[in-house]
Amino acid sequence: MPSPPFCPTHDHQHPNVIRNFPNRLRADSGIMIENRDISKARSRHSLISSSLLPFIIIMVAAPFSPLGSLSVFDSYDETPHIGTRFPNKSVQLSRLLEAPNADELLKDLATLVSHRGVVFFTDQDIDVEKQKELGARLGELGGKPATSKLHVHPISEQTPELTADVSVISSEGGIARVGYSNSTRASNGWHTDITFEPVPSDFAILKMHTLPAVGGDTLWASGYEAYDKLSPAYQKFLEGLTALHDGSGFVEYAKEQGLAINEPRGSPENIGTKLQAVHPVIRTHPVTGFKTLFVNRGFTKRIVELHEEESDDLLAYLQRHVSENHDMQVRFRWSKNDVAIWDNRCTFHTATNDYTGFRRGNRVVSIGEKPYFDPASKSRRAALGL
Repeated sequence: MPSPPFCPTHDHQHPNVIRNFPNRLRADSGIMIENRDISKARSRHSLISSSLLPFIIIMVAAPFSPLGSLSVFDSYDETPHIGTRFPNKSVQLSRLLEAPNADELLKDLATLVSHRGVVFFTDQDIDVEKQKELGARLGELGGKPATSKLHVHPISEQTPELTADVSVISSEGGIARVGYSNSTRASNGWHTDITFEPVPSDFAILKMHTLPAVGGDTLWASGYEAYDKLSPAYQKFLEGLTALHDGSGFVEYAKEQGLAINEPRGSPENIGTKLQAVHPVIRTHPVTGFKTLFVNRGFTKRIVELHEEESDDLLAYLQRHVSENHDMQVRFRWSKNDVAIWDNRCTFHTATNDYTGFRRGNRVVSIGEKPYFDPASKSRRAALGL
């Protein structure tokens, strides 16, 4: 005797509810049946037996996925809270840019990065010009202001090979080594890119082309989960605060090297040589709508509304909160020509300076929008029912 097509079970707490229907039924039209007029339900779904008529049928929704059109490619999440990887090198960013449905693919990529924080691609052939094009289009398709372009770092130098809107990330010096000391804790390196700008970054794209034999990993941490791990009372306290972000280390470096501070830097508002801005401690992400922690060890110097000692204590706690909670971090071991794309609005990151030899790559940083906090926004866990 053939087995029945499915075996629904009764919910013992709610005897008129049947669960555990098969995927083929759940997928049919995406409609959630909670219909007490079962005769109407039967007309839609022939799989529903007349023996189920006394019961309410509930179709359980599939888990949320931010992949969109990218779901046709093989990918997996590195951790529950942050990091998604496309492991197959047949998935080339250069081809996404040239695809007939490029706008759809790139908009979905931007959405994926905003949800997952950082996304990794294997052995990419994308060149610097296409990397810049990708950096510009991700934010544009996400609806950022038309005045927001690619960021020009305050101390980037234009060369015949690279324009000033490409930052060289190198173990030999420059941006990546300003303020570095091998006699301090490695956790001192945690930061979010260019938060000292009045209009800071949305996305960053880094392609590593030169790597040491071993070491040089990069870690990212989730600002969404950093917010969610705080107590409700602490969350509410932080939501009323703003913080001063300061990039004076680059000003000092420029003086030492005889460099002029570049301006404007990707937005008409990113001008001047002071390199300071005030932003909310908790910001609302404009794409996901989630609340995220927006202070970082590298550039956040003062909580504006607090006394100096109160500010120092609070920032020290939040910095430890990010660096010591490894359950909201992802660690990426680079291979040659790998690319990472991350969202600076909801992540922190740090390189691992544990290697000998050379480590070098090209980074493009795009400008987003002014940070804001919407009191009606939700946390990631609350919004996704986690």
